[in-house]
Amino acid sequence: MIYEQDISGCLASEKESRRLSENQFDKELDDSVVAFERLRQAYDKSELPVLRNSSPKSFLKSIRVLADEVRSKANHVVILGAGGSSLGGKALVSLKNNLGVGYAHPKIYFFENIDPFSLDELLEHLELVKTVFIVVSKSGRTASTIAQFLACLSALSSLPTKVQLSEHFIVITDPGDNPLRSHAIDLSMNVLDHDPRVGGRFSVLSIVGQLPAMIAGLDCEAILEGAQTVLKSTVSSKHPRDSEVVRGAAVTVALNKRCGITANVMMPYSDRLRSFALWYRQLAAESLGKNGLGITPIDAIGTVDQHSQLQLYLDGPADKMFTLIASDTLGKGRQIDAGSSNEAILRDLNGHTVGDLIAAEYQATACSLLEEGHPVRRFHLSGVTEEVLGSLFMHFMLETIVAADLYGVNAYSQPAVEQGKKMALQYLVNL
Repeated sequence: MIYEQDISGCLASEKESRRLSENQFDKELDDSVVAFERLRQAYDKSELPVLRNSSPKSFLKSIRVLADEVRSKANHVVILGAGGSSLGGKALVSLKNNLGVGYAHPKIYFFENIDPFSLDELLEHLELVKTVFIVVSKSGRTASTIAQFLACLSALSSLPTKVQLSEHFIVITDPGDNPLRSHAIDLSMNVLDHDPRVGGRFSVLSIVGQLPAMIAGLDCEAILEGAQTVLKSTVSSKHPRDSEVVRGAAVTVALNKRCGITANVMMPYSDRLRSFALWYRQLAAESLGKNGLGITPIDAIGTVDQHSQLQLYLDGPADKMFTLIASDTLGKGRQIDAGSSNEAILRDLNGHTVGDLIAAEYQATACSLLEEGHPVRRFHLSGVTEEVLGSLFMHFMLETIVAADLYGVNAYSQPAVEQGKKMALQYLVNL
């Protein structure tokens, strides 16, 4: 496999307060049979839209020409959108541009908020005549994204040198009548269809995530092939216990229901996966948090949050499970040369690489959590590559779909969010 999932740290030989007994886990797997069969049937009947766009090479040709065009003319690319319109693409682009340094061409920004000071700073910083804006809103009615779009449109229109606005904007939105699409068409902009049956948080493998990834120079075929590997492995499994996806969903839901675990801390030990943890946070929160049910996703990053959160994790409320993600970093990175110092810590570091240290920190954190009785799930990756990231996207989307079935909730709706959007517009009108 492209990755290995180890859930042994979530189980105990007999029932513990925070871990499942093997019998409890087996029962949860048996209870997962119906959910598993529904997933397989949805795949066989092509009823699950999130699975349709994950076939390598099938739809990439249509966006490759556009991506090449953007790369050839733009020094800056700004993706305007929020939540699922942005987080998946950002997680992908982070493979190339995770710290915002050393990126050649073009520079890609994900502008997700509507903080007026940040927007002004961005627009003042950009060379607007060499900037392309990609506006993403599935509904075409998201007030924050439309506001971003109009503000950027105004900035370009105000340039002393007249520009062709249609050359600077690409819009991705649902087909049909919506305000964003109508306005973009009126301005002769390039409007691309967002699959109306794929929710934003499940859209990373569609044009929403793949266009920014292709502009960044990523191997999108490898991304989709990694996803396809996990999908095929899942639907070809004979029983839930043979599927890493279903095992992951079952252990997470069972810990929540049977052990009082209310939060799942996702902590990758790679800066390139920091944005992936943010993507997962939305996926789990919006898909599962309904009817008083769900498990709160918390994003963290190793080793940084060992210095800011680990005290709470080890010695605070015993209500969390931990999903740690790491790849083999032994021998990787720069070697540490402490010279002839007699300081103990410098002698310990001397001769090792930075990758050796992060591997040691990862093992220490996992063992510390396990020794305190916390449930720990570990993912070991073959590397941090396009194929691996594609496999992780598919794993956690399928895992979330199965978990929603086990909870008895609709994975694809977000009624509380829609209510908040309506209230925000009403408050705006009343200002």
